[in-house]
Amino acid sequence: MSALSNSNWDRRNVLRAALGLTAAGTLSACGSNNGRGSGGGSGTNLVQMFHAYGEAGTEQAIKRYAKAYKDANVTTQWITSADFESKLFSALLTKNAPDLFEFHPQIQMVKSGQVADLTDIIDPVKDDFNPADIKSHTVDGKIYGVRMIDDPQFFFYRKSMLEKAKVEVPTTLDELMEAAAKLTTGKVKGLYLGNDLHNVINPMIWSAGADTLNEKNEIAYHTDGVVEGLKKMRKLFTSGHLLLGAPTESWDPSSLNQGLCAIQFCGMWAMPQIQQALGDDWGVFPFPKTVDSGKQSVYNGGWSMFVNAKGKNVDAAKEFVKWLWIDQKKYQEDWATSYGFHIPPRKSLAQSATKLKSGNAAEGVRLFNEFGHFDNIGWTQAMITALEDVFANSVRKSMDPEKALDKADVAVNRELKKLFG
Repeated sequence: MSALSNSNWDRRNVLRAALGLTAAGTLSACGSNNGRGSGGGSGTNLVQMFHAYGEAGTEQAIKRYAKAYKDANVTTQWITSADFESKLFSALLTKNAPDLFEFHPQIQMVKSGQVADLTDIIDPVKDDFNPADIKSHTVDGKIYGVRMIDDPQFFFYRKSMLEKAKVEVPTTLDELMEAAAKLTTGKVKGLYLGNDLHNVINPMIWSAGADTLNEKNEIAYHTDGVVEGLKKMRKLFTSGHLLLGAPTESWDPSSLNQGLCAIQFCGMWAMPQIQQALGDDWGVFPFPKTVDSGKQSVYNGGWSMFVNAKGKNVDAAKEFVKWLWIDQKKYQEDWATSYGFHIPPRKSLAQSATKLKSGNAAEGVRLFNEFGHFDNIGWTQAMITALEDVFANSVRKSMDPEKALDKADVAVNRELKKLFG
């Protein structure tokens, strides 16, 4: 789901960041309104924290689900500012910390003892979850966090613009660059990848046949194919065919809908908005092969619910998570398909979700299943930043890609040693 539509910040990368809880110890709580309410009802008082989604009805839906729960009073902190992650990690260090919160799997939270082991509530239905979602939340055989939604990301394009320019749907990065050139006119840029390009870093790596880390938690991104991809991205960045400085970030489909570009990188959540704006004049395709030896890829982001292991009501919070995100399939499908399109992480729900059975939604599901890649729980914010610096230095600037990757290797290996020895 998208964040606030008037925010121009990269939520997909920023919110994936674990800020380092111990280092944030001097931060204050997030205001006097801690969302705990008066506790007038029966049972334990629980607080859950969410960032504000842009789709209409999301806040009301989350609060409606919570109100239906009878074994505790569940109130919601709905963070409307652009600094959700700092609000969250600051709050987790105070007596007003939320009992449960949405975020992304991060190994630091596990190693610091911040998130509770949820294996016991997930195990009975483990086989009904996408195996990749289970793997991305597992450390040493224990599962931390319940996936709420899967968010595949790919390219959206205007069919009429490609037809007019006689451009075929690209399957390689070279073809994408050629398409961007042919589709660029006086008022329209051929391609939009986001203002900071961060959203396409991992897809470019995967499409080069590489990965962030291998199964042994060793660097897997420093390959000849990735070097070649960085050179191509630099050429694209300097070509004049890329939309830069757009009014909204790439998670918002406005640039495509308003005709500022012919092709835009975005997420499946935007499909209803695009359909409403463009009718049937659009399609989707995966990130193309970076090099001939690579393979097309789709980044599968998403959001998960975690229990604060340092909270006062861990067992009660786990019971609520079990009730809502494991037992209540009606609410889970509603959350995944009624406020933008997302793929339910439960296989049974993904198979029965009628809104995802036809048109571009069905194509998005197919691309998700065929080309999807999920977050590695061991890939930390410091590592993410290291590769963002590679793009900043070798794509936005003119640093030699090998040297930029060598610099990243130092930072990533330092993190790997701290985490895995």
